[in-house]
Amino acid sequence: MSSSVRAAERWEQLPQPMPLPTAEKSGTAPVNGIEMYYAVYGKGAPVLLIHGGLGYAGIWGAQVADLARDHMVIVADSRGHGRSTRNADPYSYDLMSSDYLALLDYLKIDKTALVGWSDGGIIGIDIAMNHPERLTKVFAQAANTKVEGLKPDVLQNKTFAGYVDKAGEVYKEISPTPDQYDAFVEQISNMWASQPHWSDDDLKKIKTPVAIVLGDHDEAITREHTDYMAKTIPGAKLIILKNASHFAMLQDPEGYNKAVRDFIDSDGQP
Repeated sequence: MSSSVRAAERWEQLPQPMPLPTAEKSGTAPVNGIEMYYAVYGKGAPVLLIHGGLGYAGIWGAQVADLARDHMVIVADSRGHGRSTRNADPYSYDLMSSDYLALLDYLKIDKTALVGWSDGGIIGIDIAMNHPERLTKVFAQAANTKVEGLKPDVLQNKTFAGYVDKAGEVYKEISPTPDQYDAFVEQISNMWASQPHWSDDDLKKIKTPVAIVLGDHDEAITREHTDYMAKTIPGAKLIILKNASHFAMLQDPEGYNKAVRDFIDSDGQP
């Protein structure tokens, strides 16, 4: 074999998600003028898993299988994503946070741990700032609190571009509006261009225990911004996932699940 050909590193790969197990219950909830798809697994202390932009609940297959052994695990498709509908309301992290809070109300869950990836992590931080009474802990992976935390060349990255392509294929398969992917991307891109834009003072008011988490080869979020978030949010725990990228939950499900459990199942403050 030519020495110029090398196997892809783990952090360059984009494995298929593990299939989700059979849900205890699933359906759609009427929230904020949309129909939001959700599914619930297992029993125990609740944990809400929130996927990233252009993603869907199925990305969490390996995490649900592990956590549902002793937790009630809630997954959902964010507005316009996956099997959830969207409307003409402009996207914002406050609105998406409100969607998830309304879903928790619908499911009669007062308080939950939250594991959020990318946009899901940003939603978790938004809820921690504005509705801390609803959360026990937030595990925020690959989140940013200012647009400047994004790497400008992210869409030139081969792995990230592959994710965007796969997301479009899944959307066409499961969305109630399968021919509207481009319109959906345009609508949510307007949010990404200017949000989030939280100040240091906004972050410093967070009282919820937060883990700020990043793969050591993340394609989208800078390490400098991640360090800044961990230093600015009171008591935040910095977790760096080794040999993993933005898609760590797919690349290293065992390590990811351990990091989640070590944080959300530990007693007291981090």
